[in-house]
Amino acid sequence: MEKVSDPRLEALSNRRPDAQQQVLRKASAWAGRAHREQWRASGEPYYQHVLAVAEILNELKLDYETLAAAMLHDVVEDTEVTLEDVKAEFGPVIAGLVDGVTKMEQIGEFQDLALAGVREQHQAESLRKLLLAMAEDVRVVLIKLADRLHNMRTLKHLDPERQRRIARETLNIYAPLANRLGIWQIKWELEDLSLSFLEPEAYNTLVAQLKETREERERYIEKVIGILNTEMQKAGIKALISGRSKHINSIWRKMQRKHLDFDQIFDMRAVRILVQEEKDCYAALGVVHGLWRHIPREFDDYIANPKENLYRSLHTAVVGPEGRTLEIQIRTEEMHRHSELGVAAHWRYKEGGHFDPGYEEKIAWLRQLLEWKDEERTANDFVDRFKTEAFQERVYVLTPQGKIIDLPQGATPLDFAYEVHSEVGHRCRGAKVNGRIVQLTYELHNGDQVEVLTTRQGVPSRDWLNPHLGYLKTSRARARVRSWFKHQDHELNVSAGRAILDRELHRLSVTGLSTEKLAARLNCQQVDELLAALGRGDINTGQLANAVNDLMPKPEVQEVELPRRTRKKRPVAPGGFRILGVGNLLTTTARCCHPVPNDPIVGYITRGRGVTIHRQDCGNILRLQGQDRDRLIEVEWGLPSDEGYLADVSIEAYDRPGLLRDITALLANEKINLSGVHTGTDKSDGIARMSLTVEITDIGQLSRVLTQIGQLPNVVEARRKL
Repeated sequence: MEKVSDPRLEALSNRRPDAQQQVLRKASAWAGRAHREQWRASGEPYYQHVLAVAEILNELKLDYETLAAAMLHDVVEDTEVTLEDVKAEFGPVIAGLVDGVTKMEQIGEFQDLALAGVREQHQAESLRKLLLAMAEDVRVVLIKLADRLHNMRTLKHLDPERQRRIARETLNIYAPLANRLGIWQIKWELEDLSLSFLEPEAYNTLVAQLKETREERERYIEKVIGILNTEMQKAGIKALISGRSKHINSIWRKMQRKHLDFDQIFDMRAVRILVQEEKDCYAALGVVHGLWRHIPREFDDYIANPKENLYRSLHTAVVGPEGRTLEIQIRTEEMHRHSELGVAAHWRYKEGGHFDPGYEEKIAWLRQLLEWKDEERTANDFVDRFKTEAFQERVYVLTPQGKIIDLPQGATPLDFAYEVHSEVGHRCRGAKVNGRIVQLTYELHNGDQVEVLTTRQGVPSRDWLNPHLGYLKTSRARARVRSWFKHQDHELNVSAGRAILDRELHRLSVTGLSTEKLAARLNCQQVDELLAALGRGDINTGQLANAVNDLMPKPEVQEVELPRRTRKKRPVAPGGFRILGVGNLLTTTARCCHPVPNDPIVGYITRGRGVTIHRQDCGNILRLQGQDRDRLIEVEWGLPSDEGYLADVSIEAYDRPGLLRDITALLANEKINLSGVHTGTDKSDGIARMSLTVEITDIGQLSRVLTQIGQLPNVVEARRKL
C-alpha cells in the first residue's frame, strides 16, 4: 500500500482501515487536480480549504465517507467535474453527500433574492429539497457547517461589505442551525467570528478586557478545581474537573440583554464537572452547594428539562472562594459528548447499530420543517420561517400523547390549546402542566407536558384578548378568538361592549366623559359601533384606557384630575436627559452611537463640553478603562413631566394569607411605586378592604394595574377612588 505523504492527510487517515485510507487518498488527489488552477482570496491554493474542512469534521469524529465528501464538496460547483463522475468513482453515498452540499449553496441565493425583492416559487422548492437532503443524511449539513466555519476563519481577506454580508448570513442561518443540531463547539465559534466582523470595536474591546483578567482568572479556577477534586474524592465521586472561558458573543449578548457593563458579568469564571452517571450529577451538585452558598434563581436543571436542542446539564451559580461569583456546570461524559458534538456524536455509534434517541429527535425537527409544504407562497417567506424556526426563542412542549408542539417563548397553555385546534382553544377552561393544574396565564417551558381541560359547550372569554391579563401571546391564537367573536350576534356584542365600557370607566372613576367623543377617538362613527368592537375584541381595554386618558378633562376639573405627587424635582438637563444627583449640565448626544428615547444610556463627563450621552452598549464606552471609567455618570431619559402622579386605589377582597404580598409584588413587577397603604379586615364577613396610594404616569398605566389586581385570587373589586 502506498504511503501517505501529506501530514494533514495522514492525520485524517490515521487509525482507519486500509480500504478507507485508499478512498481518502483518492478523494484528496481528485480535489487537488480539480482545484489546481484555483486560489483563495488569502492567496493559498483552494485545495487547502477543502482539506481544512475535512480536518474540522475529523475533530467531530465523523466517518471516512463524510471526510471524502468534504474534500470533494466544491468539485461539482466550481470545476468541470460532474456529479455522475463522482458517483462512478466514489459510489452513491459520497456522491449524495456532495450533491446535498452543492444544494446548500442556494441558501446564499435566498439572501440576495430577499434584498432584491425577487419572489419565485421554485426557489422555495429548492430549499425544501435541501431540507429533505438534510433530513435523509444530516452529514450534508455537517459538511456545510464545517465549510462555513473555515470560510469564517479566513474571512478577513475579503472586502468589508462581503465580510458583513457573510457574517450576517452566518449569524442568521448557520449558527442557529448548529445550535439546533446541538453542535455547540461550532455554534460558539461561528457566533464569535460573526461578531468580530459585525461589531469589531466591541469585539476587540472584550478580547482586550478578557486578556487582562485571564491570568488572575486562571489562578482562581485552578484553586477552585483543587478544592472540588478533594471534596469529590471524599464523597466517593469520580469526576473530571476543568475550567472554561465564556464565549465572547455570549458575553456581548448578555451585556446587551441585561444592560450590564463588563465588570457586571459574573459567570466568566466557570468550572465544568464531568461524572460517570446521571445520579452522580446530583450528588456532585450537593457537594458544590455544601461548599459554597448558592445564588437564588441561578440554578437550571437541563437534565430533567433538556433544552430544545436536547442539551442536558446542571447549571448553578455560587459565591465561591474569596466571595467571587462562580458558574458550575455538571454533566455526564455522554451528555458532554452530545453537547459538544450534537448529531455528529451519532456517527460514533452508527456501525454498532446503537439507537441514539437524541439524534432521532434532532432529525425529527428537520422533518417537521418539510410539513410546511405549500404554506409559504414565496421563497422569501419560506426562508424567513426557516430562520425563525432555527433560532432559540421557541419552547417545545408535549401533548399527553407525546406529540411535540412548537410555540414562541412566553406562550401559555391557552396558546397551546389553540395550536392543537381552534375548538380545543374555544372550549378550554383549564390546564395541567406536568400533572399539576396551573393558571391559563402560566408561561410554558421546554419539556412541559400540557393537558388541556375543556367543557362540552365552552366559548372564548373576552378577557383572553386583554393584553394586560396575559392569556394569549401568539398572534394566531388571538386571531382565532377575534374571529369567533366577529361571527357572534351583533346585539350580543353591543351588550357585552357596553358592560366592558361601564366596568372600565367605573374602575377608573371617570365620570362625565362623552361616549360619542370616545367613539370618534377610536375611529368609530357611532357609539354602537364602538360597543360592538369592544364586544368582539377588536378594541381591547388597553386601547380604551389610552383613549380615555387622551380625552380626560383639563386639570382644573377636580373630579378627574390626578393629584400630582409633591416631591423634590430631579434635575433635567437641556436635551431631555435627567442626570442623577447632579444639577443642570450641558448635554450632547454622542454621534458614535446615536441613542434614541428608551435606549439604555449612560453619560460621560467630557473636558469642557459637558456630558455626552451614549448608549450603554456603545463601543467607545466599552473600551473605557481606568480613570476614564470614573467619569461615567448615571443618566436617564427625561419624562414629558418632571413629576409623577399619585392615585388612590380601593381594593375589596376575601381575606387570605399572602394577599397584600401578591399585590405589592404585582406593583413591583410593573415598576409602580407604592407610597402608602392601609388595610383592615371585617371579621363578620371576612372582607379585607385596602386603600393604596400609588405613583403612576397616566390613566393607561392605572387601568393596566387595576385589571391585573382584579385577576388575583379572592379579589372582588379593584378601582380608583376620588
